[in-house]
Amino acid sequence: MRLADALPAGILPPAGAEEIDVLGITAASAAAAPGIIFAGLPGTKADGATFIPDAISRGTRVVIAGRGKAAAVPEAVTLLEVDNPHRVLALIAAKFAGRQPDIAVAVTGTSGKTSVADFTRQIFAALGRSAASLGTIGVVKPTGAIYGSLTTPDPVTLHATLAGLADEGVTHLAFEASSHGLDQHRLDGVRLTAAAFTNLGRDHMDYHANVEDYLAAKLRLFTELLQPGQTAVVNTDGAYADRVIAAAQQRGLNVLTVGSTGDTLRRATLTTDGFRQKMSITADGKTYEILLPLVGAYQAENALTAAGLAIAAGEDTARVLGSLQTLKGVPGRLEIIGERNGGLAIVDYAHKPEALSAALAACRPFVTGKLICVFGCGGDRDKGKRPLMGAIANQEADVAIVTDDNPRSEVPSAIRAEILAAAPDAIEIGDRTEAIRHAVGGMGKGDVVLVAGKGHETGQIVGTTVLPFSDHAEIKKALSGTEHGQAHE
Repeated sequence: MRLADALPAGILPPAGAEEIDVLGITAASAAAAPGIIFAGLPGTKADGATFIPDAISRGTRVVIAGRGKAAAVPEAVTLLEVDNPHRVLALIAAKFAGRQPDIAVAVTGTSGKTSVADFTRQIFAALGRSAASLGTIGVVKPTGAIYGSLTTPDPVTLHATLAGLADEGVTHLAFEASSHGLDQHRLDGVRLTAAAFTNLGRDHMDYHANVEDYLAAKLRLFTELLQPGQTAVVNTDGAYADRVIAAAQQRGLNVLTVGSTGDTLRRATLTTDGFRQKMSITADGKTYEILLPLVGAYQAENALTAAGLAIAAGEDTARVLGSLQTLKGVPGRLEIIGERNGGLAIVDYAHKPEALSAALAACRPFVTGKLICVFGCGGDRDKGKRPLMGAIANQEADVAIVTDDNPRSEVPSAIRAEILAAAPDAIEIGDRTEAIRHAVGGMGKGDVVLVAGKGHETGQIVGTTVLPFSDHAEIKKALSGTEHGQAHE
C-alpha cells in the first residue's frame, strides 16, 4: 500500500513520500521492520517516541509521533508529527486490516460489559446469525472457541482480529469498550452499528483523574465513535444514564432505552421462579412474559441491554425477547454451575467489596435455606479491602468460608487473618479445593453456595507460580462426587 493511501483523511505525507510502500504498522519497536510504520505513542510510564531510534535500526522508514515529541530523524526516514498518535495508529491499522464483520455493536459501563457482550452474541446466534464476542473472557467464536483476555486489545491486534473473524464468516460481533480503550482511541476505525451503556460507578481511579474524567472516556463511544443517526442503547436503571442519554441526543443519535423505566423495553415486573427469574416486558404496545434462566436482578438488566443492542442492529423485537429464555450465564459471572438436593452452586468473579456485596444480594432472593459464601483475597493487592470483604460476608451470608485466592508472594494465613478479623463467625479453610468441597457437601434444599473471587480464571497464583485451578471445575467435582449430585452446564 502507498503511504498516501494508508494515512487517514487530513494527514498528508511530506512531498516525495507519497509513493513509499508500506506493509503495516506497529507501536512496538521490537516489531519494527522494513515496510512497517512505527508509531511512538505517549504512555503513562514512557513516551514511545523515545523508541524511534530503535525502530529505525530495525528498518522502519516511516515514523509517527506527537508534535514536538520526536528528535531529529535521518534524512532517509519520513517523520509524521500528528496531534493524536493513538487515533492515527488505530485508523491506519483499520486500513491495513480492511475487513470487519458487517454488524458490530459495543457496550461500555463499569459493570455488566462482559455479560452484555456475551448475551448479545448468544441472541444473534439464536436468531441464526454467525456471531462472535470480544472482551474480558476473550474472543468467543461461533464454534465456541475462546482465546485472549484483554477487554479492549491494542488497535493493531483488534483490527487484525476483526479481519480474521470476517474471513471466517462472522457477520455479527458484540464487544466490550473499556474506558482505557476508549480514552486511548483503540476502537477508532471500528465500523459500529450501535452501542450500549450499562452503568457507571467509581473504578479505575488509578488511571482517571476523577469520576467525571472516567465518564468522559465512556462518553466518547457515543459522542465520537457512533455517527449521527445510529443508535445508543441505555439502561435507565444504571447510574449516569441521564448524562449518556443527553450526550447521545446532542450527537444526533437514536436513543433506545431499556429497564424499569425504559421506553423501548420496559421491565414491568421481575420475580423469582425457583432458580430462574420471570420478567414481564412491555414493548411496542405488547407484553411479553419471559422466563430468564439467570440469577440476579442486574443480570436481568444486562439481558435487556443485550436485547436492546440486538434490536438496534435490526433484529425483530419478539424474536429477540423470545431468545432471552435460552441465555446461558457468562463464565464466572453469577454462573450457575449445578444443583444438588435442591441447592444451587454459583461462581462469580467478585473480588472487590462492592462486587461481593452485589453478588450476595443477587443470590439472596433465590435462597430459602442458607446463603453460603466461599471467598478470599489476593496477595500483593489492596490490603484495605480484606476486612471490608470479611465484614460483608459475615453480615450478608448465612455461612462465610474464608479460603485462599491468589496469595502471590504473601503468606496465605496472614491474608486470611486480616479477613477473619472482621468476620468472627466465618469458617477458615485455607485449601480452596477443600473449602469448595465443604460448602458443596453441606448444601441442602433451598441453599445457594456462592464461590467468589476467581470467576473464569483457570489458575491460582502461589508465589510466582501459576497452578492449574478452576472454581468451576472444583465445584463440578464436588457435585459429581456427592451421592445424588447433579451437575450441568
